[in-house]
Amino acid sequence: MNKQRSFKIVFATLITVSLALTSMWRAWADDEMDDGEDQFILALGGRAYDNWMGLLDQHTLKMRNLDRRKFLSNHPAYPKEGRKRGLTTWRCKECHGWDYKGVDGAYGSGSHYTGIKGVRAYENKDPSQIINIIRDERHGYSEKMIDDETAQALALFIAKGQVDMDRYIDRASKKFIGTAANGTSYYMTICAMCHGVKGFAINFKTADHPEYLGTVANKNPWEAFHKIRNGHPGKEMVSMRAVDVQVQVDILAYTQGLPVKK
Repeated sequence: MNKQRSFKIVFATLITVSLALTSMWRAWADDEMDDGEDQFILALGGRAYDNWMGLLDQHTLKMRNLDRRKFLSNHPAYPKEGRKRGLTTWRCKECHGWDYKGVDGAYGSGSHYTGIKGVRAYENKDPSQIINIIRDERHGYSEKMIDDETAQALALFIAKGQVDMDRYIDRASKKFIGTAANGTSYYMTICAMCHGVKGFAINFKTADHPEYLGTVANKNPWEAFHKIRNGHPGKEMVSMRAVDVQVQVDILAYTQGLPVKK
């Protein structure tokens, strides 16, 4: 296949996806979407909240003339007293938290502290107002960074896709309020396909400083909760939004029993 034909196929695919998402956005506004479409677009928005840059492949970056080196500098709105640097400061979750509560949640202290509010107050708000905030001078996310379709999905996630994690995670102990035994069969038939029976198949960090599924589930249950619901940006991880929230919590309760190191 020559380069010109490859480009045409990629371009046609992008147009098709763009039209599909736009159609889904309009259907949502008219209350015509079915549950499957709802969950697809909410999961996409959740991944954008996690790391919108992770959704962009090299071809897309080149097409948009978007240079990653721009993000070596902190986001303009990131507090000077913040302890993170570079690209991570451009992620929604870095200021607003995995639990969506910002300074009032898990990021109220520690290395991720910014003093910035979360997005819980925007639950059930008009998504178009949220898009305006994403695009405003303070946040400054241009269409080159977050295209309109992804921005729409992100806004819908904030308006319709959040969950109050304090209902499912005990903040003091970091333990999921679930039944591990009920999550076993789900983990073994879905999650273990990629993560392995003991959760060692994927190392999220380095050989010298490994981090496995059991590690994350215990160290940062809010991140694990967000990712089981929405998937991981740029990776072939399934979204478990199709199952009941309590089932998701039961699966995560099981993962907290996985070993944290080999």
